[in-house]
Amino acid sequence: MCGRFTLRTPQNVLIEQFQLATGPPLSPRYNVAPTQSIAAVRRTTDEPQRQLVLLRWGLIPSWAKDPSIGNRMINARGESVADKPAFRAAFKRRRCLVLADGYYEWQKTGKKKQPYLFHMQDDRPFAFAGLWESWTGGKSDDEPAEPLETCTIITTNASDFTRSIHDRMPVILDGADFDLWLDPDMQDREKIEPLLQPYESPELTADPVSTHVNSPKNDDPKCVELQRELF
Repeated sequence: MCGRFTLRTPQNVLIEQFQLATGPPLSPRYNVAPTQSIAAVRRTTDEPQRQLVLLRWGLIPSWAKDPSIGNRMINARGESVADKPAFRAAFKRRRCLVLADGYYEWQKTGKKKQPYLFHMQDDRPFAFAGLWESWTGGKSDDEPAEPLETCTIITTNASDFTRSIHDRMPVILDGADFDLWLDPDMQDREKIEPLLQPYESPELTADPVSTHVNSPKNDDPKCVELQRELF
């Protein structure tokens, strides 16, 4: 699964790398956790240019009655995402990029769990394959509700490199595939599903980091500090 990640990259670098118009201001994040707002890129039929938006992490299907379902929808398995009722509509028309420059996984050894930060060797940002939805459930004709926009991160089997720490990993998309993934008019499963593969690039590395990251209340540079006692 993918339950925590980082986005520390300056916004001007994100705008240039992902070819974005200016969007909502972003602050450095060292421990992004479920139900929080996260930075994503999307295209819509009304807005063909790439948009930088903030989405709540934890997808709420449009048909849901209770928004708390989103707390269990932070990840979607790539193997079944096109068929699951909670995700299949978004998979067809509402795909997005979730921006990150690292993600955490915990390796269990006995009763202990050691957090690791996976990141590119040059610390450049990358994008997870994501889906987004707009939820307006619970509104009445008398009191129209503002749409709540939410998202999920798609996961797949671990790569050869990451498997020793965790058996799943987020889908990291190649930049050459961004346009295909973001195209709201592309609904051909045979072209989209092959993108949901483990990221096998040797540029991905992992560092043991402080258990400070274990608490979602902590969101500061100490989260990414190396765990020195392992060396």
